[in-house]
Amino acid sequence: MTRNFPNQSKPLLAALCGQTTATIPFWLMRQAGRYLPEYRELRKSAGSFLNLCLAPDQAARITLQPIERYGMDGAILFSDILIVPYGLGQSLAFKEGEGPVLEPIRDAAGLARLSAAGFHDRAAPVYETVRLVKAALPPGVTMLGFAGSPWTVASYMVEGGTSRDFDAVKRFAFTDPTGFQKLIDLVVDTTITYLAAQIDAGAEAVQLFDSWCGVLAETEFDRWVIAPNKAIVTALNQRFPHIPVIAFPRGAGLNYERFAKTVGPDALGLDTMVPLEAASKLQQICAVQGNLDPLALLAGGEAMDSAVRRLLDGLGQAPYVFNLGHGVMQETPPEHVARLTKLVREHGQG
Repeated sequence: MTRNFPNQSKPLLAALCGQTTATIPFWLMRQAGRYLPEYRELRKSAGSFLNLCLAPDQAARITLQPIERYGMDGAILFSDILIVPYGLGQSLAFKEGEGPVLEPIRDAAGLARLSAAGFHDRAAPVYETVRLVKAALPPGVTMLGFAGSPWTVASYMVEGGTSRDFDAVKRFAFTDPTGFQKLIDLVVDTTITYLAAQIDAGAEAVQLFDSWCGVLAETEFDRWVIAPNKAIVTALNQRFPHIPVIAFPRGAGLNYERFAKTVGPDALGLDTMVPLEAASKLQQICAVQGNLDPLALLAGGEAMDSAVRRLLDGLGQAPYVFNLGHGVMQETPPEHVARLTKLVREHGQG
């Protein structure tokens, strides 16, 4: 159910708080990053990707780059969802062409290596990035913080990186549900304190990314996706009643409606596979966000234009934030994002 928020002057905050806005606000997942030449130039001198995430001046610069170029309504913190396992003491590196590499946590001995003590010291650069960006943002732009949802974060922690079949994490959850629950509970508690610290630093809304929840069957979805996300959303609502929470359960499919009703986010991020009619029905529960195919943005042209207009026309009469169904792809031409920006800004102007 929609919560009672004070009136919001920022378009993105207004939409996230359940208001139907005169113009449709937008931001894009992965709007800051590898498709931008200014990012690639900065990246050359940064060393590792993790170092970049933990260098507040540089991370703030990257966060602001798309705002300066395109003028989105939201600035999403430049960081990574694996700051949580890093902060808990799990070894983490990012290898070119391979992605994240972590020392796998698959049993009690692995769990014993994790500790929340010192987490905020390790995550302190992220909070400083939020402060720097918030101070530099134009008045109408919303500062967005984020974290990974517990199932997705735990998947990386157990698999030791990305995975195709999620064999190790599912095996852990099925064969030792008590042990796996301890890992999930630790990630839940840490995520609550992590997002709370981002909000204290200046984040005006936060998003939970559950990128891999679509690999679970119904019973496991309830335990490892719905319950942990609900715990985080409830805790944040109680502590920060004025801060909207976006949940993005990518791949939830037929579970989207149950997720929205049970978890209770203020806005629901939709992946590319959610049909327009289903998205419109979800707007009766909460604001929705999404869900242009990132490949349409990459392709550009009439295919992108028609897809953008269809979403704006179909969802813009209720609380709605325009976004993608996943992140901007590395090969996306920056001029396509400029064209998308023009389409969104001109919508409804006759």
